[in-house]
Amino acid sequence: MSKSKLEYIWLDGSKPTQKLRGKTKIVTDFSGKLEDCEVWSFDGSSTGQAEGNSSDCLLKPVFICPDPQRKNGYLVMCEVLNADSTPHETNGRATIDDEDDDFWFGFEQEYFLIDNETGKPLGFPANGYPRPQGPYYCSVGASNAYGRAIVEEHLDACLEAGLNVEGINGEVAAGQWEYQIFAKGAAAAGDEIWVARYLLERIGEQYGVSVDLHPKPLGELDWNGSGMHANFSNSTLRNAGNRETYEQICEAFRPVVKEHIDVYGADNHMRLTGKHETASIHDFSYGISDRGASIRIPIATVERGWKGWLEDRRPASNGDPYKIASRIIKTVKKAE
Repeated sequence: MSKSKLEYIWLDGSKPTQKLRGKTKIVTDFSGKLEDCEVWSFDGSSTGQAEGNSSDCLLKPVFICPDPQRKNGYLVMCEVLNADSTPHETNGRATIDDEDDDFWFGFEQEYFLIDNETGKPLGFPANGYPRPQGPYYCSVGASNAYGRAIVEEHLDACLEAGLNVEGINGEVAAGQWEYQIFAKGAAAAGDEIWVARYLLERIGEQYGVSVDLHPKPLGELDWNGSGMHANFSNSTLRNAGNRETYEQICEAFRPVVKEHIDVYGADNHMRLTGKHETASIHDFSYGISDRGASIRIPIATVERGWKGWLEDRRPASNGDPYKIASRIIKTVKKAE
């Protein structure tokens, strides 16, 4: 008889940005399969998702992978349901319209590592600021790269868990990093981003370092913010073969700017200023290889004969990948 530790992970009701929660279920002779993960309950009144006089919410397992930091452990990403098994209002995953997994997503998750003692990003002195940004992007060396041990441990943990991380790199600001995750299927991409975020937060606990997903943690200072660029395609984009199709889909985003910004992350107006490789939140634009546009048409897409993907550069680092993907899918389907 063997015992397994199943860490049930879900998104709470925090506003304006939901936070991760998790609790452990011990099961006997577990198969390791998703279908053998039972629906579980939790106290929604303690997570901002229910009232105290009717507090039960349900956790429906939707994704499972090995837990690389625990013996006989698994990470179980869950949707939150109401007591009657309908999707909870905080459940963004349930809004995704991609049953056949025709949409593929690659998210570029940027983040800052924050020293809990100073409250500043790693690499920032307790008083004052480091050298201006420039030497930190894709850097190496103790005077340029801060927090590499955490980043490397996180990468190994993600790979051991079976997450499809496609790369990591140091970002433009000191203490800022990025990892990229790709999946065929919008919900699957969201699942993996959330599990990767969970692992990063848990690793940070060991170092006294917090993960800051705010899109502009350094405020108005001349430092880059953090985004979560959404690279996406469906069979139409992957097989288009002409510029007109791409322009038609891009133009479909123009009249629904507000609807997209509403789900692209809180405080994103601080980041989308038209500076630091962003388009203004008040405008909409697209262009080939243009990192200052709302949507970038990658040069690789053009070189492949207009068969490829698009990159929406507006989503913030604290955005919910489920809601972001859901909104993008809705707009692309309307264009088609």
